[in-house]
Amino acid sequence: MSTIMQKIKEIEDEMAKTQKNKATSHHLGLLKAKLAKLRRDLLAPPTKGGGGGAGEGFDVTKSGDSRVGLVGFPSVGKSTLLNKLTGTFSEVASYEFTTLTCIPGVITYRGAKIQLLDLPGIIEGAKDGKGRGRQVISTARTCNCILIVLDAIKPITHKRLIEKELEGFGIRLNKEPPNLTFRKKDKGGINLTSTVAVTHLDLDTVKAICGEYRIHNADITLRYDATADDLIDVIEGSRIYMPCIYAVNKIDSITLEELEILDKLPHYCPVSAHLEWNLDGLLDKIWEYLDLTRIYTKPKAMNPDYDDPVILSSKKRTVEDFCIRIHKDMLKQFKYALVWGSSAKHKPQRVGKEHELEDEDVVQIVKKI
Repeated sequence: MSTIMQKIKEIEDEMAKTQKNKATSHHLGLLKAKLAKLRRDLLAPPTKGGGGGAGEGFDVTKSGDSRVGLVGFPSVGKSTLLNKLTGTFSEVASYEFTTLTCIPGVITYRGAKIQLLDLPGIIEGAKDGKGRGRQVISTARTCNCILIVLDAIKPITHKRLIEKELEGFGIRLNKEPPNLTFRKKDKGGINLTSTVAVTHLDLDTVKAICGEYRIHNADITLRYDATADDLIDVIEGSRIYMPCIYAVNKIDSITLEELEILDKLPHYCPVSAHLEWNLDGLLDKIWEYLDLTRIYTKPKAMNPDYDDPVILSSKKRTVEDFCIRIHKDMLKQFKYALVWGSSAKHKPQRVGKEHELEDEDVVQIVKKI
């Protein structure tokens, strides 16, 4: 472990003193690839018999329709926020590191059950295995949305430090996966093509990065001005892309002028957990970022059930996804579906399994006789 840490430190030092220009892009790309591999080795789960493990309180069963992880430095108010939102008791105190295990709570909002996880206070260096950083961020990777809780009276540099820790563990916040194609092949060397002008990557840099991964034959197509980091992310293949909200807590402790400065932060939501200020606004933002789809069921000859919607992800919202969500055997009996709502051209519309549903559609499944 210490050897890997030493190598990481050496590479980071070398990158820091290397000037960024076209002549050094090849060298920097190679260093970034080496760094990504070392971090992957460092953060890989311990093997059997190696001790460690996830740790008590970190093996949290996923429940509900979606999962939100509260991440932040110690004593920023995560536990108070969880208590106010869900009624779950997470110990609150004025000293640091009160929460030592992962505390789950569930809130029902707009018909969806959302699981909130109060993760122990992250510290600088979590991505390098310090403290209980590995367990914290491993659990964060299982979430559908990250809620970074910041203290309004402490420097906003905490925001960047936490982002760096999460990025070091392969979590990409408020970013889309790189729009490039990487395909290994048996022969033919490394081929690089692009549909746009590129300024960050050239063939030598791409070959250096691929060589570090012992990849000598591949076709790479860039559809935007990708960087070395983007290419490394695609080769690593273990990156998680998820939405993130910055909940700036304790706004009752700052001036209106300071609040206006914070308001310029993207993906920002001001709250005071202790005084319960703007908690509804935070829930609205969580709902927006989770991007869930509510589908109401309608039994034959009965009114729709508006009290208990079926919750789907916005990326998986076909009639087939709806059937699987209710019961995996429903597709065997599926004949067609009747749909009312914004996805239907007429009311009702008869559709097949591939039809994409919209939020608050009403669906009736017609089974085979």
